[in-house]
Amino acid sequence: MKLMSDYEVTLVNDNTPFEGGIWKVHVELPDQYPYKSPSIGFVNKIFHPNIDELSGSVCLDVINQTWSPMFDMINIFEVFLPQLLGYPNANDPLNGEAAALMMRNKEQYATKVKEYVNKYATKEAIDAAEDESESDEEMSSVGSYDSGDEDPAGTMEV
Repeated sequence: MKLMSDYEVTLVNDNTPFEGGIWKVHVELPDQYPYKSPSIGFVNKIFHPNIDELSGSVCLDVINQTWSPMFDMINIFEVFLPQLLGYPNANDPLNGEAAALMMRNKEQYATKVKEYVNKYATKEAIDAAEDESESDEEMSSVGSYDSGDEDPAGTMEV
């Protein structure tokens, strides 16, 4: 089952350093969903205090600790993730470097965020990464062909 694959979120009047970025977001639904929260991860790199740079995992209280079955995927893409980008919490970091830089020097933090947006979160960067991963998959799928994963994914444009 592939839900919301190509779901796009565009932030209006975005004046954060993430402006103009496009991220693919991987969502894994546990068997107990909607009673248990989904696992959310950014596929392409992002420099953010509450997002692990290597895995893309998101640290967000509303998803990890205060999840409610009343929330749904629309809440995640249209409310929670935009709020996460607009209001990073440097006091609860998954990326210590981003948190420290944000607290120490907001201008340098914004500059580094924009560098990541330009390097990893443009349409060209995403297309290049997809081309690269497709050629990797072709080389590694010797005996079987997988038509795609079972998890929903979305694209978030800021």
